[in-house]
Amino acid sequence: MTIIHDNRTIAAAVVAMVAFNAIFLSANGLFMLVNPLAWYDLVPGVTDTGFFNQHFIRDIGMIQLFLGAAFGLGMAMPERRVGLWAAATLWLSAHALFHFWEVAVGICSPAVIPRDFPAVTLPAILGIVLTFWAIRRSSAEKTASA
Repeated sequence: MTIIHDNRTIAAAVVAMVAFNAIFLSANGLFMLVNPLAWYDLVPGVTDTGFFNQHFIRDIGMIQLFLGAAFGLGMAMPERRVGLWAAATLWLSAHALFHFWEVAVGICSPAVIPRDFPAVTLPAILGIVLTFWAIRRSSAEKTASA
């Protein structure tokens, strides 16, 4: 991990955010792939979104697994970090915005916002923070080496 010139607090925060996204997204994706019915039954609010669809849950599970891997690989490969984190964050942000849109148009009640926050909105927010940090860090490193 190359976190040059950052103080320990920032470095620890970056590692914690990456760890959360990498571990949570990967674990969620694996859960969706291995046991989609248990995932459907156990995750709060999922049963309210429609009937069980094993194929759809596994499709999203693959996406979640790839998103988690993107955050992990971005930490291990600083030269690829911006692209990996930005791509993953775009999907996470679109997913979170879709959840807010469902509330805005009356498909879901506002009560779903806090319920969905840890699994939907938080990973997107962390991705945004991490991506901007990586862009800033990459620009600073390019300037320093020039």
